[in-house]
Amino acid sequence: MDIEYVRSRFIKHFDGKTGNIYMSPGRINLIGEHTDYNGGFVFPGAVDKGIMAELRPNGTNTVMCYSIDLKDRVEFKVDDPEGPRTSWARYIYGIVQEMKGLGVPVKGFNTAFYGDVPLGAGMSSSAALESCFAFALNDLFGDNKVSKWDMVLAGQATEHKYVGVNCGIMDQFASVFGQEGKLMRLDCRSRDFEYFPFEPKGYRLVLINSCVKHELAGSPYNDRRNSCENVVKHIAAKHPEAKFETLRDCTWEQLEEVRAEVGEEDYSRAHFVLGEKDRVLAVCDALDRGDYETVGQKMYETHEGLSKEYEVSCEELDFLNDLAKANGVTGSRIMGGGFGGCTINLVKDELYDQFTADAKAKFAAKYGKEPKVIDVVIGQGAHKVC
Repeated sequence: MDIEYVRSRFIKHFDGKTGNIYMSPGRINLIGEHTDYNGGFVFPGAVDKGIMAELRPNGTNTVMCYSIDLKDRVEFKVDDPEGPRTSWARYIYGIVQEMKGLGVPVKGFNTAFYGDVPLGAGMSSSAALESCFAFALNDLFGDNKVSKWDMVLAGQATEHKYVGVNCGIMDQFASVFGQEGKLMRLDCRSRDFEYFPFEPKGYRLVLINSCVKHELAGSPYNDRRNSCENVVKHIAAKHPEAKFETLRDCTWEQLEEVRAEVGEEDYSRAHFVLGEKDRVLAVCDALDRGDYETVGQKMYETHEGLSKEYEVSCEELDFLNDLAKANGVTGSRIMGGGFGGCTINLVKDELYDQFTADAKAKFAAKYGKEPKVIDVVIGQGAHKVC
C-alpha cells in the first residue's frame, strides 16, 4: 500500500501537519462460511491488501474524516448520540463509540484513509476499516490498553449496532490477529485459535472477482441467521436437559428430529452449517498431511452447499466454479457472505496461466465484462506503519 499517497492526501485536506499511519488487512477464508455466528470453526488469514489511514488528534471534540477513494468528507462530534448518515462514516463513528465504551478517552481527530481491498469481493473491507480505526484509537488515546479481542468485538458491535449487519467475529478476528504466511483455525464458540503455516509448494491461491456487488445489510444475510437460530430453538425444545446456544451444539440426529417442524428451507440451511463445521476440521487434518487434493475436494463441497442449501451463490459465481472444475483446478468455492463477490481457488502452478486466462475470456463472453484476478499473499494483521 502507498504510504506517501495517504500522507499527501492527509496533508492536503487538513492543516499540513502529519500524524500516525495505521494499516489493517482484508482477509480470505480458506473454508468455513456462515459458521462463525453458528459457533463453529473458520479458517481465515489476513492478506496484503486492506485499509490504510493517517490520524492526528485535532484538539477539538470533532472527528473530521476524508475518504480518499470516494473523495468525500464527513464530520461528526465524538459525543453525537446519532452519528453521521453517510454509510462509510458510520463504521468510524461506531468504532469511536465502542472504544469509548471500553474506557478509551477518544477526542476529536483528523483522518484520511484509503483501501485497496476490492469492494464487494467478500474480502471484508468493512472489517479492515473497523480494525484499522480500533487499533489506531487504542494507540492514540488508550495507550494500547485495550486487548486485541476487545478490538475484534468492537468491530463486530459496530456492524451490529451502527450498520445493521448481524455478523459473526471471523472478519474482524482475521484483520486484527493475522500473521504473515499463516492461516488461523478459530473456534468461534470458545475463541480458541491456532496458527497454521500456509505456504503450499506447487499451488497458488487466487481469487476471481465476479465484480457482482453484494449488499449484506438487511434481510438476505440476517434471514439465514434467523433460519439457523430457529432450528436451534426447536432442537432445544425437544432436549430441555441440554444447553443449546448455536448449531455448533447440535448433532445430525437432532437436526433430523426437527426437520418436519422447521421446514425444508431452514433445514437445508442448518444442514449446510453442520456439514461446513465438519469440513473445516477435515481441511485442517488434510493440511497437516500436506494433502491438498482433499483440501480442494472440501472447497468444492462447500461451494455446492452454499449454492444449493444455503442459497447465497449467484449465476456468475456458479459459472466461475464450473470453469475451475473444467480447468482442473484443485479446489474452488464462493468466498465471503455470498450474493456476489469472489471465488477462492487453489490452483496448481502449472495450471494458473491457463485457468486465469480461460476464466477471464469465457466470463467476459457470457456476461459482457471481464472478472478481476486477485493473487493472494497472506499478510500481517492490524498494525502501526509509522
